[in-house]
Amino acid sequence: MTNDIATAATALPLAQGHWELDPLHSAVNFTIRHLGIAKVRGRFNGMEAGLYVGETLGDVQVSATVDMASIDTGNADRDAHVRASDLLDVEKRPTMTFRSTRVSGEGEDWAMEGELTIGDVTRPVTLAVEFGGLVEVPVYGGRHAGFEATGEIRRSEFGLDFAPGLLGEVVKIHLDMQFVEPAGA
Repeated sequence: MTNDIATAATALPLAQGHWELDPLHSAVNFTIRHLGIAKVRGRFNGMEAGLYVGETLGDVQVSATVDMASIDTGNADRDAHVRASDLLDVEKRPTMTFRSTRVSGEGEDWAMEGELTIGDVTRPVTLAVEFGGLVEVPVYGGRHAGFEATGEIRRSEFGLDFAPGLLGEVVKIHLDMQFVEPAGA
């Protein structure tokens, strides 16, 4: 990856301004090992996110807030247990937030560094980002930009070290995000 801001800004052809999240075409997904032998997949259905594009790549800012109670693993009983005080404790940790601190890369391969906060614990995280492209979508209004981001966190680093051996330490994150270009851009 290169840090050449001029090259990177040209390679990511996004108009300046605040891009709005298209929530109908975006998702926050995760995978965690259960008993060390199988993966449980899930998603968070409640989220807000924003993308600000400035004059240079150094001005790009991404922020997101995820409603922890919106966890959905496809099993209502399991989800209720995961929300409870002995696991996620969504009363104590109602949201998970992300704020980017640096974006670098070019073409389709990017990296986004940022701070992830769960409850009262904030840790650095780096996401590998693939720029899917930019397309005019008259039906949905304006141009849409698509991104896929992947990364992983360690539960214990966020004070989520419940059920060791039952649940894996590593949580893999997979984001599919679409943003809508600012009006008049």
